[in-house]
Amino acid sequence: MATTIDEIKAKDVNVPLIFEQDKRLPLITMQLVFKNSGSISDTKKAGLAKFSAKIMNEGSKKLGSSAFAEALESKAIHISASSGKETFVIELGCLKEEFDEGLKYLHMLLADPNLTPEVIKKIKTSTLGSLANKENDFDYIAANELKALLFKGSVLAQPSSGTVASVKSIELDDVKNFIKENLVSSKLIVVVGGDTDIKEMKPKVIKIIDSLSVGKSSEVIKYEITKEPKEKVIKKDTQQAYVYFGSPYHISVDSDDYYKARVATFILGAGGFGSRLMEEIRVKRGLAYSAYARLDATKSSCSMNGHLQTKLGSLEEAKKSVKTIVEDFVKNGVKKSELEQTKKFLLGSEPLRVETMSQRLNRTFMEYYNGHKLGHSDRELERIKNLELKELNKFIKEHTEILEMSFAIVTK
Repeated sequence: MATTIDEIKAKDVNVPLIFEQDKRLPLITMQLVFKNSGSISDTKKAGLAKFSAKIMNEGSKKLGSSAFAEALESKAIHISASSGKETFVIELGCLKEEFDEGLKYLHMLLADPNLTPEVIKKIKTSTLGSLANKENDFDYIAANELKALLFKGSVLAQPSSGTVASVKSIELDDVKNFIKENLVSSKLIVVVGGDTDIKEMKPKVIKIIDSLSVGKSSEVIKYEITKEPKEKVIKKDTQQAYVYFGSPYHISVDSDDYYKARVATFILGAGGFGSRLMEEIRVKRGLAYSAYARLDATKSSCSMNGHLQTKLGSLEEAKKSVKTIVEDFVKNGVKKSELEQTKKFLLGSEPLRVETMSQRLNRTFMEYYNGHKLGHSDRELERIKNLELKELNKFIKEHTEILEMSFAIVTK
């Protein structure tokens, strides 16, 4: 059965339901996806969304962390919470015969999460320990510094895991308020797949919706990248130079030209071996083991960013090479052979992206979330197939904003 998009009305709220029936295995998976509730909502304390997800993984207050986990494990039920950039997700997965039991524990978690001072202290200690371990993760440091440069003054400039200071400041009431404001039916999208049918599933979804407060829906804010390119060099005791770069990309996830940006950045640096950056920086100049650039497009922002590692003595040459390669890319566009190779890869690898039910559900979710009609991914592939070289190069030459690169560098 193909993935479908339906709608359920409960408490005067229309909640989207994305559903796919798959009877090959007696399994059911359900995701509760809360929009505009990821790290983008951390306007007061950086890391609060991820911190709250860890709290939701500590079981219910009544059973406690260990007993809740043991109860799930005894029936092979999986319940987990996670936080992304724009969404907060709670997932339930189990055998079909245990689904009702899984729903019982999901209801228990939503109604009575383990919000206690002891659990707050436990999560705070583990999070601070994780941040301490990242003090020598120079990729992490450079990536976060690039975000700080590109999105200075906005919530996107913050590390999604928070800082030592912000995590230390998180209290029990902060998590309670986060849950109260974000785990609400007005922000909810339900994703279900497996050995069940939509008629059987709807009453169960309604019970979940009814257990949540309605709350207030909100739209994702689009953040612009700082207009003037900046550079930040951080000195560490390192044997390599870590070079992260990024620039604005004036495209959006719902743009008619999005597929062109996808093809262009694949040729420039997302395609691995054969991409411009890899060929020029690794193969021809021997400056780095790998070099990448990719399109980072979401509702909240759009940028071109990339990274490489190089010898300390090659830092300036590597940075200059990145600029030169991107300048040539914008000025002269791509070759027909590059376009044809990219088409073959993107079209040929598509079956691998929709092999599993979870992949298909995720693709449909992203289509819906980004404001597209069902089947948009297939239509986009058709447009890629028919894309002409002249049309692509015209698009590339129009987007000179990707030349406005900021650099975040960790070196000795």
